[in-house]
Amino acid sequence: MYKKNNNNYKNNRPDRKKFVSDRGYAAYTEAAENENASYAVCGRNAVLELLKSGRAIDKLFVRKGDREGSITLIVAEAIARKIPVIEVEKAKIDALAAGANHQGVAAMAAAKEYVTIDEILDIAKERGEKPLIVIADEIADPHNLGAIIRCAEGAGAHGLIIPKRHSTGLTAVVDKSSAGALEHLAIAKVPNLAAAIDELKEKGVWVYGAEADGASYYDTKFDSATAIVVGSEGAGISRLIREKCDFMISIPMYGKVNSFNVSCAAAVMLCEAARQLRGE
Repeated sequence: MYKKNNNNYKNNRPDRKKFVSDRGYAAYTEAAENENASYAVCGRNAVLELLKSGRAIDKLFVRKGDREGSITLIVAEAIARKIPVIEVEKAKIDALAAGANHQGVAAMAAAKEYVTIDEILDIAKERGEKPLIVIADEIADPHNLGAIIRCAEGAGAHGLIIPKRHSTGLTAVVDKSSAGALEHLAIAKVPNLAAAIDELKEKGVWVYGAEADGASYYDTKFDSATAIVVGSEGAGISRLIREKCDFMISIPMYGKVNSFNVSCAAAVMLCEAARQLRGE
């Protein structure tokens, strides 16, 4: 869905006034929507990043007999933070992971707290940087959302915005797929994505939608506060959100396939936006 478009692109900015008028392996249970609920973070990288983040952890489960490699570091860190370390049979961690590759470790953690849009903008201000934000429109696959979070954090984005409905939340599958990046990226969960975009615009953020029929991102100038919208694998960006975007941009494709996975497309555009915003 992020394929080459033949339209010529002129980056003349429009008048802003015209635009503003799995459960998975998570032991998420029915309390998954409760931000104070706890769930299982599985996998060595994800657990290690969780420990580094300083977020509250109830207990750490380690497979009996596992004391090699990074497990040793994880256990030592948990003990240093006075987190209970419990040795269990593999079946216990298998149950928490529900088939995912847990690598012999699972941590029961308080769910990540969501932030506000203002708090994301404040992060950019504190860093002395122009805001770079990702907006995920109806991303239902937790693996894709986790990969997008990983790309966003790696590119130095200041936050991610997701809708409350028609989207996966911050499940343990998302955490695992982000390879620990979830612990370092601010996430805002909003009831109305269109209204959130309007709010961003009112605060000086330009919104770019990543879609197949957009103009080449090669010709795009990311020189002001920027938000990049990515849509679902099947439907792309929804009609209303598309109408809210200031610009539609795409990635030229040169191979036989006509599109990238949504997280790959996000990585390409975010890295270019980050480069320009930093004056590199």
